[in-house]
Amino acid sequence: MRLILLGPPGAGKGTQAAWLRDRYGIPQLSTGEMLRAAVARGSEIGREAKAVMEAGQLVSDEIINRIVAERIDEPDCAPGFVLDGYPRTLAQAEALDAMLAERGLALDAVIEIKVDPAVLVERISGRFACARCGEGYHDTFKRPKVEGVCDVCGATEFVRRKDDNAETVRARLDAYAAQTAPLLPYYAARGLVREVDGMAPIEQVTAAIQRVLEPKSR
Repeated sequence: MRLILLGPPGAGKGTQAAWLRDRYGIPQLSTGEMLRAAVARGSEIGREAKAVMEAGQLVSDEIINRIVAERIDEPDCAPGFVLDGYPRTLAQAEALDAMLAERGLALDAVIEIKVDPAVLVERISGRFACARCGEGYHDTFKRPKVEGVCDVCGATEFVRRKDDNAETVRARLDAYAAQTAPLLPYYAARGLVREVDGMAPIEQVTAAIQRVLEPKSR
């Protein structure tokens, strides 16, 4: 099964990709993971990517596409894979189509996790975590049971990601709308897009994805 997860930052793609990985025994492929793996392997494309990153530059589409092509040739991708964060642009989507066609493969579905951007700003900008164990919390939705004390390890120090603020989140959502959202009509024209409500609780989103992929489980 070869799948793409689409949705803006904070939509829960990583959580659902992990479930898909475990459910179907297929690797979860994210751009960051693939880049790190290519660099660690020391392959030719990995060395190219490392040089670009060490120079403080953005890795080009051409390098990213080659890294994806190298990754999907790995034995663990034979049963399929779930792509999380790739493709991000129409150019990458076209490159993915080409590399799959060269291998006699095709996508099975593109799952869109639909969310309300305004709610996402609140969801992401309110996140914080325990500085010791990494347990996640939220200003509104999940505060520690005892104020200022981690539920898991009892630590009293918490941290927030620098990019988890309303201004940065809105900028990331704008970038998604401009660069990645156009992939939806591109894949919808081929009948590949399946929508699920990303505003529902995590378990309900998972169940909706399962119904999409396993109609008999309805």
